Amino acid sequence: MKITVSVTNDLVTDQRVHKVCTTLIQNGYDVKVVGRKLRKSMPLTRAYATHRMRLLFNKSFLFYVEYNLRLFLYLLTNKTDLYLSNDTDSLPANYLAAKIRRKPLVFDAHEMFPEMPEVTNRPFVKAVWRSLENSIFPHLQHSYTVCQSIADIYNKKYGINMQVVRNIPFAQTQSVAPAKTMDNQGKKVLLYQGAVNIGRGIEWVIDAMPYLDDFVFYVIGDGDVLEDLKEKVRSMKLENQVIFTGRIPFEQLPAYTTCADIGINLLENRGLNYYYALPNRIFDFIRANIPVLTVNFPEIRRIVVHYQIGVLVDRHEPQFLANILRQMAGQEKNTTGFAAANAELNWENESQVLLNLFADIKRN
Repeated sequence: MKITVSVTNDLVTDQRVHKVCTTLIQNGYDVKVVGRKLRKSMPLTRAYATHRMRLLFNKSFLFYVEYNLRLFLYLLTNKTDLYLSNDTDSLPANYLAAKIRRKPLVFDAHEMFPEMPEVTNRPFVKAVWRSLENSIFPHLQHSYTVCQSIADIYNKKYGINMQVVRNIPFAQTQSVAPAKTMDNQGKKVLLYQGAVNIGRGIEWVIDAMPYLDDFVFYVIGDGDVLEDLKEKVRSMKLENQVIFTGRIPFEQLPAYTTCADIGINLLENRGLNYYYALPNRIFDFIRANIPVLTVNFPEIRRIVVHYQIGVLVDRHEPQFLANILRQMAGQEKNTTGFAAANAELNWENESQVLLNLFADIKRN
């Protein structure tokens, strides 16, 4: 069975799409992934076929229009047996192509687009995403998402059977050598990895750094507020304590993660998309046996409390966070909790839901 997968990013740092595609080809499926190529996109080597489109527009409404038009034409003119759409921003082209070609469509909801913080104060954009959901979601026969809370919301609202495939890493079969470029200067290492966008709480940790002389804070990733955060660090004269690495391909990321002493996941409550988030960095920290300082949101709380692998907070005052981080740095890791989490939380177990879904489609 030939599967055409599509996503709006450049494929370099999307761990979820890579894991899905790797699992599919390992189980005999023929996979091709369609994304986009940016001016600064890194080279790409994958075990499956890829096609990255260069677009005239790379942001705003025009980007989504151009991407879906280009993707729609590509899907119509290239043979496939099944379409796999990642997120609502790639869904219009996939939905129409599947209807015209009479092929099955699978939808993977990484995010709740109308609830993303970027659209909180943009009612028109929010309404567009909501309208797309209302138009297409009731007709989705095969879909899955990143956590149970989001699945419950969509299943109740649209009367569908959205399943859950959490964004969990592959099981770690060998030790990871630390990244040589990550110099901790003899200090404790705090680490944030992921999109550097609004509402990620990175500035809260930066504000706490003046109270943490014996700590260094690494921020791995790129995003809308990166330059603002860099300026904040310069204005506070914290250049030696807060280091921005930029984007790092996910194949190299474990070497950086393993250098950390504490992982950071301080999302703001800016809508349901964040409130019900279960970021893959939580599982990346677990895989590296790194305790996490994180917000007290439902899906995250369920993991952290069950395995006792971090600290939940509801406040973010600089001195409060500094005190919590010092306490965490002085405590021994819960090795039993990390061992249990790593034994149970791995992609090899999680992907069975995915494989069963595609096997059912193939049989029918």
